[in-house]
Amino acid sequence: MLSISLTPLHYVYLIGVICILFVMILRKDTPIACIAFLFLLGIVGTNSFIGGIQTIFKAILYAGKEFMEIIATIALVTAFSKCLMDLGSDKLIMMPMAKVMKTPAITWWILGITMLICSLFLWPSPSVALLGTIMLPFAVKAGLKPLAAAMAINLFGHGIGLSYDFVIQGAPAISASSAGITTGELLSTGRPLFIVMGVTTVVFAFLLNRKSLSSTDTTITARSISTVTEIEKHHHSKSALILAIITPIAFILDVFLMLLFDLKGGDATSIVAGTAVLLMCFGAIIAFGKQSLEKVTDYVTDGFLFAIKIFAPVIIIGAFFFLGGEGIRTILGEQYQSGILNDWAIWLANNTPLNKYITAFIQLTIGALTGLDGSGFSGLPLTGSLAQTFGSAVNGSVPILAALGQIGAIFVGGGTIVPWGIIPVAAICNVDPLELARKNIIPVLIGFLFTFVTACFLL
Repeated sequence: MLSISLTPLHYVYLIGVICILFVMILRKDTPIACIAFLFLLGIVGTNSFIGGIQTIFKAILYAGKEFMEIIATIALVTAFSKCLMDLGSDKLIMMPMAKVMKTPAITWWILGITMLICSLFLWPSPSVALLGTIMLPFAVKAGLKPLAAAMAINLFGHGIGLSYDFVIQGAPAISASSAGITTGELLSTGRPLFIVMGVTTVVFAFLLNRKSLSSTDTTITARSISTVTEIEKHHHSKSALILAIITPIAFILDVFLMLLFDLKGGDATSIVAGTAVLLMCFGAIIAFGKQSLEKVTDYVTDGFLFAIKIFAPVIIIGAFFFLGGEGIRTILGEQYQSGILNDWAIWLANNTPLNKYITAFIQLTIGALTGLDGSGFSGLPLTGSLAQTFGSAVNGSVPILAALGQIGAIFVGGGTIVPWGIIPVAAICNVDPLELARKNIIPVLIGFLFTFVTACFLL
C-alpha cells in the first residue's frame, strides 16, 4: 500500500473537518468556519497570504460549477410548480387521488406515495405546500390524524424521495461529484440500500403507529370537510384543466424515454428540467396570453431564488470539502495530485485496523451527524469525499459508501428527524415539530440498522 507523509496542510484540513462537524452538532451554520479554513489552507498550501485569499474564491467557484447543473434543475422545476399553483392545475391533478381516500390506513399510504411521486418530479419543498393545501383536508376528512399525515409526508418525501431522487438527482449528483463517480453509478449500485432504507422505514412507521392513525379532533375534521367542499365546488379555467391533463402525460413520457434510451445522470435530468420549462411556458401562454412574457420571467426568477437560497450555504461547504478530493488540483494547483481526505484514508489504512464494516459504520454515522444542521445537503460533499477516500483505502465499493453517507445525511437532516429541519411540514400540518421528530426517530433508526447490515454484504 502507498505510504503517505502527512504535512501541515493535512493537519489543518483535519482540524477544519472536526471544527465543522462540531459546529453542525451545535446546530449552528457552518459557512463561516468553512471560509476560515479555506483561507488557512490556502495560506499553507500556497505559502502565500494572497494565495489564501484567492483560494477562498477559487474553491467557491469550483463548487459552484460542480453544483450548477442541479441548481438550475431545481430552479426550473420549482418555476414550473409556481405556474401549476398559479393556474390551479395542482388542485385538479390531486383531486383523483383524494377520491380514493376511504380509511385512515389507506389514506396514509396514498398520501405518502403521492408525496413520493411529487417529490421525485417537483422536489419535496414545493410538494409539501402542494399536498398540505390540497390533500391534507381530504386526508383528515377520511379520519387520518394530522400528525400521521405529517409522518407520511416526511418519510416518503423528505426521506425516500430526497435521498434516492433518481429523477431530479439532487442529492445523488452532489454525492457522486464529491466521490469522483457518475450519478448513474451511485444510483444503480446503491439502489438496494435506498430500497431497504425506504421500505423498512415506512413499513415500521406504519406498523408502530397503525392503531393511532385515526383522528378524533372534531374541530380539525369539521374544518377539513369545509375546505374539501370549497375545493370541490371551485370552478377551474380551461387552461388549468389542459395543463393538469398534459403535465402527468408529459412526465410519464419522460420516464418512458429514459427507460427506452437508457438515459441516466445529466441526460435524464435534462429531460425532466426541459419538460418542466416547456410546460411552464405553455401554461403561461394559454392562461395569460400577452402577459405570459412577464409571467415566465417571474416564475424563473422565483425558481432561481428558491434554488440559490437552498444551495448558497451548500456551495460554501462544498468548497471546503472538495479540497479533500480531486478538486484540490484545480483549487490549489497541479502540484497536488491527490485529495487531502484520500491521503488521510491511506494513512489510516496503514496505521489502524480499518476494514469495510468499520468504514460503513463511519459513513452512516458521519452522514447522520452532518444532517444535524437541518439541511441534509451540507454534509454530502464530506460523505462523498469520504466514500472515495475509504473506498480506495479498504478496496470497498465507493458508490455503496457514498449512498450510505447520503442516506444518513438526508434522512436525519432532510426533514425527518431534527425538529429544526421539519418545521415547514409541521407548520403545514399544524403539528408540533418535536412531536413529529419523536414519531419519526424509531422507524428511521430501524431503517438505518437494516441498511447498514445490507451495506456490509454489498461492500
